[in-house]
Amino acid sequence: MTSTVTLPIWLFLLILLFAAVTFASHFLFPSVRWYLRRRLENAVAKLNDKLDRPIQPFKLARRMDTVRRLIYDPEVAKAIAEHAREKGTREDVAFQTAERYAREIVPGFSAFTYFSFAIRAARFLSQSLYRVRLVQPNDDALAAIPEDATVIFVMNHRSNMDYVLVTWLAAERSALAYAVGEWARVWPLRQLVRAMGGYFIRRRYNNALYRKVLARYVQMATEAGVTQAVFPEGGLSRTGALGKPKVGLISYILDGFRPGQSRDVVFVPVALNYDRVMEDRNLIEAQANGTRAFRFSIRPIWRYLRRQTWLRMTGRFHRYGYAAVCFGDPLGLTDFYAKPHTDPALALGQELMARIAQAMPITPVPLVCHALVNGARTRADLEATVTDRIAAARSRGATIHIPRDDIGYTIEAGLRALTERRLLSIDDTGGLHITEPGLRMAAFYAASVAHLLDETSPQTGESGVDETQTTRSAAT
Repeated sequence: MTSTVTLPIWLFLLILLFAAVTFASHFLFPSVRWYLRRRLENAVAKLNDKLDRPIQPFKLARRMDTVRRLIYDPEVAKAIAEHAREKGTREDVAFQTAERYAREIVPGFSAFTYFSFAIRAARFLSQSLYRVRLVQPNDDALAAIPEDATVIFVMNHRSNMDYVLVTWLAAERSALAYAVGEWARVWPLRQLVRAMGGYFIRRRYNNALYRKVLARYVQMATEAGVTQAVFPEGGLSRTGALGKPKVGLISYILDGFRPGQSRDVVFVPVALNYDRVMEDRNLIEAQANGTRAFRFSIRPIWRYLRRQTWLRMTGRFHRYGYAAVCFGDPLGLTDFYAKPHTDPALALGQELMARIAQAMPITPVPLVCHALVNGARTRADLEATVTDRIAAARSRGATIHIPRDDIGYTIEAGLRALTERRLLSIDDTGGLHITEPGLRMAAFYAASVAHLLDETSPQTGESGVDETQTTRSAAT
């Protein structure tokens, strides 16, 4: 027992390595994880004291725990059995498919990434590109929302900057969980989106099993009180106007809501508008060509960043004008169900889009573009048209953002933005000359506020949104 054993050096080192790994995995790593977890919990507790809507434990749960809870859910288990029967496969194969869907959908929220990096980056990027204005905070209405209610921000989708802008402006209220499309499933956006609490949606997975896994995750998050952000239009508006509302995610929330039994769900309409949408040329081209989706590529982003960096270094960079946000009047499901509805999801989608439309802020460029589209070709005509339309819109309760409370300055800001992009020229007599691309661009921006400024509104349903434009979709 006490005799000496001679070993080669390589074998001795290998034994030491295995011993070190065993010690670390059984003693060191659990202790370090426990220590870091305790520090994280303390930090989140301090952070929750500052937020209007505390971060819910469901959002802080380990990602794999949520994945397991989702795939072992009774409704998902039933969908797995039905999927196996329809496809003629074994249930364990269908189970693996459901697990793959769940792993793709469930985020891995990091409070440190969200509040230490994402919020600061969102604020820096927003203020670097735009003059950001919270035109209508609606603080009293938002403060009146019950503390135990689940809040869901419902927004129009003008630009991919929407994510950045609302993330920053809602930072004092809560951490938002976004439903993000397939475009963000590229490195390194995928990891960042997951760390920020976003969950991915694939429109090409249009089978019952995927829809059930997605629906149950949305319902679990809603039942747990997770604050979410939803774009009912499903994609960027290619015309500039409010797009067709899709009620896929909204229908999932309604299916999981039980009046009088579930916690109340309150939808907060959020309207966003810009003096310049960074994707405007691509969107206009897509509308002209009849294409729907855009391929994400890092190359144009790199070219754009390189150009903007050069403009900043040479002192020629100008911000893109104003970006305005308005919070509309909240709508709770308890109040919504107080009235009978033949199709609740359809009715709710129409009502939310109508509230977004009513809260849409009017910024300088859309205001000037609307006058140009309606025939103003001199500076005098432009001023007269803008003044008349502003008065009429205000009489109908529209939200007008007039920088410095000066209509003249607002018109100049809109004209300057168009002339800098060489979409418009002004001669010595005050004549306005629009280029061919300028006409398409003016129509794009005018469409965002036409429903507020037009003297005659298009035929609409009771909610104020064209009922023929509301569609259903499994993934919003």
